[in-house]
Amino acid sequence: MSKVAIVTGAASGIGLACAERLAADGMQVVLADVSEKSGKEHAQRLGGTFIGADLTTRAGCRALADAALKAHGSVHVLVNNAGFQHVAPIEDFPEAQWERMIALMLTAPFLLTRYCWPAMKRQRWGRVVNIASIHALVASPFKAGYISAKHGLIGLTRTAALEGGEHGITVNAICPAYVRTPLVDNQIADLAKANAMSPDEVIEKIMLAPAAVKRLIEPREVADFVAYLCSEAAGTITGAALAMDLGWTAR
Repeated sequence: MSKVAIVTGAASGIGLACAERLAADGMQVVLADVSEKSGKEHAQRLGGTFIGADLTTRAGCRALADAALKAHGSVHVLVNNAGFQHVAPIEDFPEAQWERMIALMLTAPFLLTRYCWPAMKRQRWGRVVNIASIHALVASPFKAGYISAKHGLIGLTRTAALEGGEHGITVNAICPAYVRTPLVDNQIADLAKANAMSPDEVIEKIMLAPAAVKRLIEPREVADFVAYLCSEAAGTITGAALAMDLGWTAR
């Protein structure tokens, strides 16, 4: 029987690349996103299931997990990827944006892990992969909400890994540097405004300045890493915050 994978934020970017790769590996993929039109189109193309879900709410997280379990009977893989960015100094950072970012990028991964956990325990096999960020390991100015959520995600990853080990469940976080996605395109525009730079200057002087490898990461490269962590070969890897950072943290 095919394994079942839930991927959040799966209508574009890293989430879509993960859904494509896991489907190519033979999994039944549940694509979750708020972008209904593109999500449905990609799900149909991949032979998967699309579930529209507002993961900033507890009800939305519960509905996603329940729908996936009802449709497929179990969940083997959970890829917590959904997220967004907002750039502003702390004194100007909107409180509502802070709350929404924490809800989507920290509370939702906790809730979805919690809701999928019993199925993974019953089958004594599960893989939770949290798409964190290099900003889960280091900080940059003007990103208080994003960085706080991603740092918290590492704590959740490590705690869940300790609890899941005896049940055959591994939990890991991937921490990529800048990936060529719509989210990063928006970040470039925001950083250009905040730093009075051109977009090209932002890429060169901010995004790639600390990196040894001077290029953006492609979504498929993150998806390949996710696929490895979901394989039997990665069964001894758990509780890890795995830097995929172009050498950013080697300094």
